Order: sequence, then C-alpha cells, then structure tokens
Amino acid sequence: QVQLVESGGGLVQAGGSLRLSCAASGGTFSSNSMGWYRQVQGKQRELVAFITSRGSVNYTDFVKGRCIISRDNAKSTVFLQMNNLQPEDTAVYYCNSGTYSGGHYYAYPYWGQGTQVTASS
Repeated sequence: QVQLVESGGGLVQAGGSLRLSCAASGGTFSSNSMGWYRQVQGKQRELVAFITSRGSVNYTDFVKGRCIISRDNAKSTVFLQMNNLQPEDTAVYYCNSGTYSGGHYYAYPYWGQGTQVTASS
C-alpha cells in the first residue's frame, strides 16, 4: 500500500512561486511514475504534470513554462516547482503514484490528502 503526503501549499500573490513536495512510503518509489493533479471544488481532478521512473517529464498546456516537476528517488519524494502563479491556479493539489505506457500516464488509486494552493490577484 502506497502512502503519499503532500506539503508546501499556501497563499501567494499573483506572480508568486511555491514548491510542493510529496513524500511517498510503501511500494517501490523508483519504479513508479509520479504525477501531480489539481482539483477545484465542484470540478473534476485534472493532471498537471508527471514524471516517469526514468525521469522523462510531461506538462499540461496550462502550466507549461511555469512548472517544473522533479523527483528524488533516494528520499522517495516528488516535487512541483510552480512559478508565476495566477488566480486560476488556485486549487487543491494532489500527488499520485502511477505508471507510464504508450505516451500516457495512468494513475494508480493512491492519493495523498492534498495541499491547498491559493494565488490572489
């Protein structure tokens, strides 16, 4: 059973930055792809970025050029550096463990509790 704990969220002004962290335990972290999702209340959870077990990265269009996903396998931790945050980025951000196949990221049913990111105008 994989357990994920996110941290690093907070309140920033538009244009500010945050670095989210997700510590994983259980399972084999280095073998899994890892993803970051976000969810606005009342809307579906959406993929923000993912990083494969080999370190390849992919970003959704709405964060390209503003976010960097990275991982530290020795610490079983995945990060999401978010820059130039805008009010529309306000959401709860979730970490996820998954797999990568055929150009797509597939989420396993393992989720953290989420961390709130709020960017004020």
